[in-house]
Amino acid sequence: MKSPNYIFYLIIFLIIQSCGTYLVPPGGVDHRSYIGEITPSQRDFEKLPTPKEQVVVGVYKFRDQTGQYKASDMGANWSTAIPQGLTSILIKSLEDSKWFVPIERENIGNLLNERQIIRTTRQEYSGNSNSGQLPPLLFAGILLEGGVVSYDTNILTGGAGARYFGIGGSTEYRQDRITVYLRAVSTSSGKVLKTVYTSKTILSQSINASMFRYIDFERLMEAEVGVTNNEPVQIAVTEAINKAVYLLILEGIKDKAWEAEENDSTKVQELLLEYNNEIIQNNKKVAGKGSWEKGRRSQFSFGVAYTFNTLKSDFKTQSMRPGVKGNFKYIFSDYFNTGFSFGIQQMGSKETFRSTFNTYELDLEYIVMPFNEFSPFFFGGFGLIADTQGPDNLWKGKTQFGGGLEYLVSPTVGLRGTASYHIGFDDDWDQMVSGKRNDHFLQVGLGIQINFGNRFK
Repeated sequence: MKSPNYIFYLIIFLIIQSCGTYLVPPGGVDHRSYIGEITPSQRDFEKLPTPKEQVVVGVYKFRDQTGQYKASDMGANWSTAIPQGLTSILIKSLEDSKWFVPIERENIGNLLNERQIIRTTRQEYSGNSNSGQLPPLLFAGILLEGGVVSYDTNILTGGAGARYFGIGGSTEYRQDRITVYLRAVSTSSGKVLKTVYTSKTILSQSINASMFRYIDFERLMEAEVGVTNNEPVQIAVTEAINKAVYLLILEGIKDKAWEAEENDSTKVQELLLEYNNEIIQNNKKVAGKGSWEKGRRSQFSFGVAYTFNTLKSDFKTQSMRPGVKGNFKYIFSDYFNTGFSFGIQQMGSKETFRSTFNTYELDLEYIVMPFNEFSPFFFGGFGLIADTQGPDNLWKGKTQFGGGLEYLVSPTVGLRGTASYHIGFDDDWDQMVSGKRNDHFLQVGLGIQINFGNRFK
């Protein structure tokens, strides 16, 4: 009688064995060393023109100026959040750009000591005092200063998940941000020639799925799988430093601090035009919030949505019924708007009661992140409801509240998902008065919102 259970466990064991390939890290189990990855900003160096003359630069110390330590839930952690080899990363970036000749200044003491040893050795074994002479060291016309000035964690977090009868999954994400400042200083005058700064977000994401089910009275089956992807901080720092060097070169060309070959004049104009367009797009952003241009709504908007409604009334059985809803909104600030909506909703119980209702609603809505393409929102207000097939067909009062998510496909078109709860002031929506609570219903919907009119300035 128990043979089916053994067969079931055998099938699970064979599936796990056959899927063993997927239970190892996505990168495999190869532990050999490899060449470091190329960052996207490093590829920008390939677009640069040839310099008329390479600039000799010195970097004494490119520091971690955040003073932050890694977060830990287990007590004090003295490991720094930022890599400490920032000078090495900057020098590698300067070499890759082909515009600068970096010279050793971070450990200049070691270099001078070694040169002294060479001179002393040559003099002692050659017998000639002049044989110990070495070529002079290069001196820098420009010093590069700056560092990583901030490392902000959890600037944006979120996720989603669902579970049904012990089977479900979830996903979570987190964004950190690192900011780099870089400045060029003239060694002849001490003047700061140019300062640039760049920022890079660091994305961490996890996906999990699990199952928790009782197979029978005494047997429990539990399984889970998941993967987490954390962008390395060192890669993010390298990306930000590469971008800073790239921008420093363009700023120097624009201000004629250094020049490119005359044959590359066309390429220089194209890069400067691309750089100016990037500045224009960047000026449309609000620090830490998103795009000023794309996120700002117009003064008016209208939308339609397809809804599903579950009436919670005096009948024990419940059923989900469809409906349609339209709305018109007046947006009087970036964060707040007021809206009027009209809906036709089917509601009822599974077998006993079914009818069509008209609803009118007036809501005040709050948009949490108005400058982002993706933002949650919350709303609440008052409304009226009437049973079109009821014996009296009278309008009855109610209140509603809810929330949802909006994704702006473009500045004028947005997709919305909503969930709201509607509480009646009466208990006879279903033509029956019973129980302690008034009739109410739950509504979820998916729709489209069109923005039009002037934007806020």
